[in-house]
Amino acid sequence: MSDPINRSGLAPRFWEKKKLGQMTPQEWEALCDGCGKCCLNKLEDEETGEVALTRVACRLFDDTTCRCAQYSIRHQFVPECIVLKPSNIDEHAYWMPETCAYRRLYEGRGLPDWHPLLTGTPDSVHDAGVSMQHRTVAEFEVSEDDWEDHIIEEPLGDTR
Repeated sequence: MSDPINRSGLAPRFWEKKKLGQMTPQEWEALCDGCGKCCLNKLEDEETGEVALTRVACRLFDDTTCRCAQYSIRHQFVPECIVLKPSNIDEHAYWMPETCAYRRLYEGRGLPDWHPLLTGTPDSVHDAGVSMQHRTVAEFEVSEDDWEDHIIEEPLGDTR
């Protein structure tokens, strides 16, 4: 599979030398591991604030590629889709998956061994069993009242 994220020309291990707010847009985008978990619908417990991932994916999610089918214009279809950026990660990191590079770096943890920036291949996230490739149901196929039936345990796969 070709990698839609441009990781060429980046300084080696830039994420260890820069804070999230110091990264260029290309470096920021390169942190995405392509797991697709951020495109899953989540349930938040109003009392505890605990967030549960479901395997119910956004209507724009392609579970073969683990990418948004309309990434550049997604807000036309899903206005509530959050654009994660250095300026808002402090308010959104809690709902990102445990394995997410943005969350891990925000929390002071490093990248997992299977991350494409370390392996050099976008398929390493799938090979480690961490991605949602071929594991989702489309949101239009499941009533929102039934999302609880589709909660998944997090993290999936190898978290090293």
